[in-house]
Amino acid sequence: MATSAISAGALVNLQELTPSSPNFKQGASFRVTGKLQEYNLETAIAVIVDEGASLKIDTQHMKLNLRPGSIYQFIGELHIEPNNEAILKARVGRNVDGLDINLYRHSLQLLREFQTEQINTRTS
Repeated sequence: MATSAISAGALVNLQELTPSSPNFKQGASFRVTGKLQEYNLETAIAVIVDEGASLKIDTQHMKLNLRPGSIYQFIGELHIEPNNEAILKARVGRNVDGLDINLYRHSLQLLREFQTEQINTRTS
């Protein structure tokens, strides 16, 4: 029986999903966090923001009560439109209003430093 592996979604900041970023790849799986700026119920498109960056989230396959101003985390695949606009096709979403976003950013930075250190140790 064949099974397809579903990626857990790499942790990224919204600032890392720009066209000039190495993360800006069609179909790449990501976990993103941001404040819900707007939500269109008809199109099921949400827009989250964080530190001046924004990202559209396609929520059509989710049942989630979205409230503008709340903080959400989404896991899904990145789809790049012909105009170089990114949309995350979310498969999982959750409200994370209790999350200390500054502490979250700091822990993500520390995680990356640790991972880089581990890679450098293995190659030495």
